[in-house]
Amino acid sequence: MIKKLLDMIYPRRCPICGDIVTPKNEKACPDCKASLQVIKEPRCKKCSKPIENEEKEYCYDCETKHFHYKKGYALWVYDKRMRKSIGDFKYYNRKEYADFYVEELLKYYDMKIKEIGADALVPVPIHKSKLRIRGYNQAQILALKIGKALDIIVIDDLLIRDKRTLPQKGLNDKERLKNLTQAFSIDKSKMKTYNHINKVILVDDIYTTGSTIEACANVLHQNGVSEVYFVSLCIGKGF
Repeated sequence: MIKKLLDMIYPRRCPICGDIVTPKNEKACPDCKASLQVIKEPRCKKCSKPIENEEKEYCYDCETKHFHYKKGYALWVYDKRMRKSIGDFKYYNRKEYADFYVEELLKYYDMKIKEIGADALVPVPIHKSKLRIRGYNQAQILALKIGKALDIIVIDDLLIRDKRTLPQKGLNDKERLKNLTQAFSIDKSKMKTYNHINKVILVDDIYTTGSTIEACANVLHQNGVSEVYFVSLCIGKGF
């Protein structure tokens, strides 16, 4: 009864167009959902980025760089629609959009994620100053919903973002890596508590060049985690 009343007062908004969702039992307008670019083959076998040449197994980034994570999965191409949607999710308190994101992510990747056999999901952290302003970490929201659906532990405070970095947007590859140097550390007490952690899946909203995931993976490896994977909603194209 309360849910029905809340739905009447605050009807669900489409995560893509922002209008009231029709039909109301959906989490996004069907036409809007169909307009999103779901990543399909050919895709990079390491990061999931779409590639144009079917004969290639890896994207340019994964061919030319040595990433320390094992494999990653992303659902959508990071185009203007998803840029607007995730921007609203992150900066304008549209936390309810995560219901749609996670439902779609698991529709395609629930078995892939289960097959990893991860000991925990770890959301990519944001700096405490951003957390104060924003009030939440969007990656944590995603991780908690994925963890609940798949019965995987979420350790949302294992990684710490020590340095308030510049926005990655607009930086080239070298600048991104420099920007993230010593940006992350690990909570040693949490690592002791979860000393059985061997496989970890990092959770984030966007993957572009992989610099953030790489920085997190390196810290986890340095602290005894042997295998690091990632899942993200979107991935950049053409990097």
